[in-house]
Amino acid sequence: MKKILIATDFSEDAWNAAHYAIEMHKDEDCVFYLLNTYTPTKVSGSFMAEALAGHSLESVIKSNSENGLKKVVGRIQKTLNYPNHSFKTISSFNLLVDEIKKIVNRENIDLIVTGAKGASGLEGVFLGSNTVHIIKCIKNCPVLAIPSHFRFTELSEIAFATDFNRFYTITELQPLLELVKTFKASIHIVHVQYKITELTEIQQFNMNMLCKYMEGIDHNIHTVTELRSVSNTLEAFAEELNIHLLAMLNYRHSLMDNLTKEPIVDRLVFHSNVPLLVLPELGMGASSASKKHSVIHFTD
Repeated sequence: MKKILIATDFSEDAWNAAHYAIEMHKDEDCVFYLLNTYTPTKVSGSFMAEALAGHSLESVIKSNSENGLKKVVGRIQKTLNYPNHSFKTISSFNLLVDEIKKIVNRENIDLIVTGAKGASGLEGVFLGSNTVHIIKCIKNCPVLAIPSHFRFTELSEIAFATDFNRFYTITELQPLLELVKTFKASIHIVHVQYKITELTEIQQFNMNMLCKYMEGIDHNIHTVTELRSVSNTLEAFAEELNIHLLAMLNYRHSLMDNLTKEPIVDRLVFHSNVPLLVLPELGMGASSASKKHSVIHFTD
């Protein structure tokens, strides 16, 4: 039974992320944990009016949170009623990331799902501030970020971005490999370089190990030149190859680590509408015949 945690603020972007996750796992036995966290730091006029009417501010916000979660479950049951799915709701007076950490550890969560739009809703932001915070702070569970308005489509083309500087264990890649096998997808290993150079011996070894893990899976290796920024390059790559999902491993000095440190003006919300799967670093626990290697040069 797969356990999936979906963070929601009751926005349409959050609903879209939940819709995607449910459709993505429609053929699997799953328990979905719907989480809404609240704090009294920002309250609307209606909350204040209810508080002045004799209810404590915290009780008013808690009630709205619980009722909001009930409405989400009702909406799911009307539009996405799969018999192999069950739902649990969690309304918590806590900071989002702190609560996610607790639930992941307590419930042994397999996947965290969140929308990719920032709280500000501004264009030109690669990931929302909450999503970036989740990716940086949650070290023991994959995170799936869904762009606004992107609806689930069968995953036939999946990309995995890497610089080949780190050895990946099969355990770390397991969530990605399971997706690839479930949807019988092709996987595109994409290596972004500022300037195309030959791989070092270590990089070559790590690349060969990746290919070994993917024996029996249709996979290709692409070396691409950087276009203004890593995020911009990956966006162009995803659009060029019609990628349905982009995956990365999150570790110190990784592409994902560098990506979240790029200047905010360079962080894109992925106008190509590609969901992002961030795999956690778990540590230690020959090329196949289908491997092809291409070099792509992007130009401004």
